[in-house]
Amino acid sequence: MDSLTFIGTATTLVRLGSFTLLTDPNFLHRGQRAYLGKGLWSRRLTDPAMSPAQLPALDAVVLSHLHGDHWDRVATRELDRSPPVFTTVKAATRLARYGFDGRGMRTWDETVLRHEGEELRLVSLPGIHARGLLGPLLPPVMGSMLEHSVDGHVRLRVYLSGDTLDGAHLDAVRGRFPDIDVAVVHLGGTRILAHMVTMDDVQGVGFLRRIQPSLAVPVHYDDYRVFRSPLHHFVQRARSSELTTVVQVVGRGETVPLRASSPRSPSRS
Repeated sequence: MDSLTFIGTATTLVRLGSFTLLTDPNFLHRGQRAYLGKGLWSRRLTDPAMSPAQLPALDAVVLSHLHGDHWDRVATRELDRSPPVFTTVKAATRLARYGFDGRGMRTWDETVLRHEGEELRLVSLPGIHARGLLGPLLPPVMGSMLEHSVDGHVRLRVYLSGDTLDGAHLDAVRGRFPDIDVAVVHLGGTRILAHMVTMDDVQGVGFLRRIQPSLAVPVHYDDYRVFRSPLHHFVQRARSSELTTVVQVVGRGETVPLRASSPRSPSRS
């Protein structure tokens, strides 16, 4: 069954056909600090739904960027080092020092995983973590498109937003991928030094208007003190905005099925 299991923060298990992927591994527990660089940190308010030892065998890890709430010291210490980690070039270089198989990707780079009769194409998508003076101080971030095909036919597209802000850079994603089944949307309205660095409820709905996924699964919204925008604000705004997107809230440890909503249009690379 194609599905998404929410572990916490932006950490999920995504199962597409015979492929199993882990996203943004954050396994710190309540009360522990996530280090965000430049002397910044935030204390976790929640517990993850599982530990690295409880994970199934993985085909890959997809990492949007190297921040302590997306890849932490528990991940470094306890994750299996054999699966490839698809991430930004800067993050891949750092992970290679820890013995992981980091695969650096620039915007619009793609790679394909293959099982018998199946393909999973992963495309790196543009993201902006912050604007203004704070932008250069934060690590580069990427979104990811997961496109699952069987016998050459695309059957499901899942967009992992990464810690991006809303903006015109997302219009190119919609142009290349007009039929997106699921968007996993990083929210929280995170603020660092008075700058917003992840989408709040307003920006999150703006994202949905641009991308127009059939299903949106919100993540990354209440795990740390720097998250300022409550999830219910996003849910209410989305449901009152006459969007065609269905918002599905998934509790930690819960699994939601993922389904194609319409005939697939070919991607434009």
